[in-house]
Amino acid sequence: MIRPRILEAMLAAAGIALMAGGIASHARALRAKDIGQRPPAAQESGAAAQRTFAVVGARVFDGTAVLDRATVLVENGVIKSVGTNVPVPDGTAIVDGTNSTLLPGLIDAHTHAFGDALARALVFGVTTELDMFTDQKFAASMRAEQASGVVSTRADLFSAGTLATAPGGHGTEFGGSIPTLTRADQAQAFVDARLAEGSDYIKIIYDDGAALGYAFPSLDRPTVAALIAAAHRRGKMAIVHVATELAAREVLEDGADGLAHVFADVPADAAFVRLARARGAFVIPTLAVIASTSGHAAEGAKLAADPAFAAFVEAGDRRSLGATFPARPGARQSLDAARESVARLRVAGVTLLAGTDAPNPGTAHGISLHRELELLVGAGLSPLEALAAATSVPARVFHLADRGRLAPGLRADLLLVDGDPTRDITATRHIVSIWKGGIAVERRPAAPEAARPAPVVTGGVLSEFEGDMRVGFGSGWVVSTDKLMGGSSEATMRIVEGGAGGSRGSLEIAGTIRPGSMYPWAGAMVFPGPQPMAPANLSRFKELVFWARGDGGTFHVLLFAAHFGGIPADRPFTAGAEWREQVMPFSSFGDVDGSDVAGLLFGAGAGQSAFRLQIDDVHFR
Repeated sequence: MIRPRILEAMLAAAGIALMAGGIASHARALRAKDIGQRPPAAQESGAAAQRTFAVVGARVFDGTAVLDRATVLVENGVIKSVGTNVPVPDGTAIVDGTNSTLLPGLIDAHTHAFGDALARALVFGVTTELDMFTDQKFAASMRAEQASGVVSTRADLFSAGTLATAPGGHGTEFGGSIPTLTRADQAQAFVDARLAEGSDYIKIIYDDGAALGYAFPSLDRPTVAALIAAAHRRGKMAIVHVATELAAREVLEDGADGLAHVFADVPADAAFVRLARARGAFVIPTLAVIASTSGHAAEGAKLAADPAFAAFVEAGDRRSLGATFPARPGARQSLDAARESVARLRVAGVTLLAGTDAPNPGTAHGISLHRELELLVGAGLSPLEALAAATSVPARVFHLADRGRLAPGLRADLLLVDGDPTRDITATRHIVSIWKGGIAVERRPAAPEAARPAPVVTGGVLSEFEGDMRVGFGSGWVVSTDKLMGGSSEATMRIVEGGAGGSRGSLEIAGTIRPGSMYPWAGAMVFPGPQPMAPANLSRFKELVFWARGDGGTFHVLLFAAHFGGIPADRPFTAGAEWREQVMPFSSFGDVDGSDVAGLLFGAGAGQSAFRLQIDDVHFR
């Protein structure tokens, strides 16, 4: 079956790619019964003896300050004492903390959790994730587990559940159906429905995709403002996904508590910084994912290869870390601009939280928070400030009153690392031990993945269309449209008489692009590997070559490479009435050397309606 594999690729291309996407003046309205305030004793499970121990002689970062050669005493999974002269009862298990640093369990303030993501996060010391959009049933099941006691095999989850977006907007691209809204007068009912499902806070999308080179519908400003007000009426925070400085300014003016990302189109100017400070807003920069959207492709792969982590990285996470966002025409993404914004916000005292937006390309759950800490320090935060941004600060902002600090009465979510991350932030990677609610976490190395080298292609002719759609290699041609994600665009393909240079035939691709999909497309797709979306090694060639003619419109070649994580690189071209040779070097698609090409799509996209395209003599040279 090819549809699931195409769907997998297209969902990655259109969805996870942008899933990229505070306690402001409305804090007084937040309910006293905030998330995370359940007494630790109500969460106990397992034998008390296994949850009673003392870490002795460690450097202790308690969430705000550092104690040298201190002791942390844990009884029944709860922190009993923290200090330099803590008596340890006889018979208590002792953990030697000499030359090590004890931290609160890390909190990732921006993720998208599903499957076993929370278990993978815990392996890297992330004991809590603040999810910004997932299936509400998944979130409900996680909350139910947490309510029954300490869950020692995964990170805890607090979640926005279903985000607020426009029909066809960001968040609707995954093939399923989610509630959407179009008018301000629908806001309160929408928010109330999310809270009835158990959402801990409200996540709102205010983004038309332009900053990343896309175009899709967005909520208008009055509807966003109404959603913010509706959340506040129910005592809940409203967190807004934005991608531009203008959008960020507008939502803060309208009362948003925080931004799910720092914008990366321009550095924050003085007026914006003053506004964020005056409003008491928080910002979750998500620099790790901005590094990927702005072309810093190698950083995730380096993280996966770090000797401190390599043995624990699952194969799927390794691929995600090695993936990147291919450059798109018109995208306005700059890691330098984002870092400069963070630096200016930090100087002004704006609250900053560490979050990764995992599992977007270039990121993965748990491991990427360590990279985020490094990026925050590179943007001007001190190591202590960065550590607080991943512990006590998100706990305070999201009212997780039982965690995020090392203090008597709080749950023993602990991370012990070799070295001193209060001076060298990369020391967080050297994990010695992790405890969740006082229960020691077993860090098992990831199962090795059998190497599957991409088959080497030696003959460059893919298809000549002389009477049929025969391919010289790979697994053939299929029609592909946005119907895979709920759209209504259509396409057909057929062999027609007359090809380039007087040849006998060519492939005609015709169809209609219709609105209603976040990323409309229609065309013909071919797979150079032995199965759909399996990579082929075309590295002996340097360029894709084909002939094209059409109705004068702008068409696209989407190139899928395995290291892109399913997100295609896009090369537009124009096809008029006369046959014209199209030469596209692999390098023109970005970071492509031909070694792992998984698919090619020829067709039309946003901005077109009815279209007709003919292609002939598709080959590599």
